[in-house]
Amino acid sequence: MTTCFFVISPKIIIFASRMDYSINVRGRLVDLSQPQVMGILNATPDSFFAGSRKQTEEEIAQRALQIVAEGGSIIDVGAFSTRPGASLVSEEEETDRLQRALAVVRNVLPDVMISVDTYRSRVARRCVEEWGADIINDVSEGGKTGIVNTPLDVRESMFETVAELGVPYILMSVQPTIHDMLIHWSEEVNRLHALGVKDIILDPGFGFGKTVEENYAVMTELEKLQVMRLPLLVGVSRKSMIWKVLDGTPDTALNGTTVLHTLSLQKGASILRVHDVREAVETVRLMQKLNASK
Repeated sequence: MTTCFFVISPKIIIFASRMDYSINVRGRLVDLSQPQVMGILNATPDSFFAGSRKQTEEEIAQRALQIVAEGGSIIDVGAFSTRPGASLVSEEEETDRLQRALAVVRNVLPDVMISVDTYRSRVARRCVEEWGADIINDVSEGGKTGIVNTPLDVRESMFETVAELGVPYILMSVQPTIHDMLIHWSEEVNRLHALGVKDIILDPGFGFGKTVEENYAVMTELEKLQVMRLPLLVGVSRKSMIWKVLDGTPDTALNGTTVLHTLSLQKGASILRVHDVREAVETVRLMQKLNASK
């Protein structure tokens, strides 16, 4: 364990240690000292990367099997695109899509870890209690925002829901800077701990509430997030912060994605959320080889 410190502002100095992490998934201890790859499965017609859209039961099953065959250990199932300009999906429609998708995934892969990508606490509750989801992946920072530029309809607290369910929780930040991220996360993590939530994973939220320049500023300082002493998930796969810089499209952003995955692993990422599982798994393996040679 290596102790270090970061100056978050001229008046705030926080000490941190680089640590190995684990999470409890339904009684199974998952070691995150070896970075995990989370494969994206979107049960939507309008997610920003066409290759991730799976709607029929056959497509969903094939994608789930592909993720595991290529080395992914977590399948992240979403049914509501949060990209800019996406159509609003009702709670009922999101629930129906997730129920169908989760049933298919559980049928073909009964033991795989599944995270459900939703910011609606009532939807998250049903996915965990009724359809076998193991992890809640919340892009709203606990209710601060929902789909881009659309007010969030909050009917019950996501934090309280997570505490009652006792499942790992991915808390994504919509803040534009590392400084603001840490200030908000400090308060939010304290609230979660007070409620009894033990397994928290932090996601800096690349592409959410940030300009392209702010995304890269966060990436440059990503290692500072270790001050929270919680595992870090990075989701940059094929996002506009890559293809806008390279004058491309999501379809041409794989190479840039791999570059940023490599940098994220160097800076302490424990989980990569990706469209291209095989390439991400290979990146993890090569980084581990490099680290073992030190």
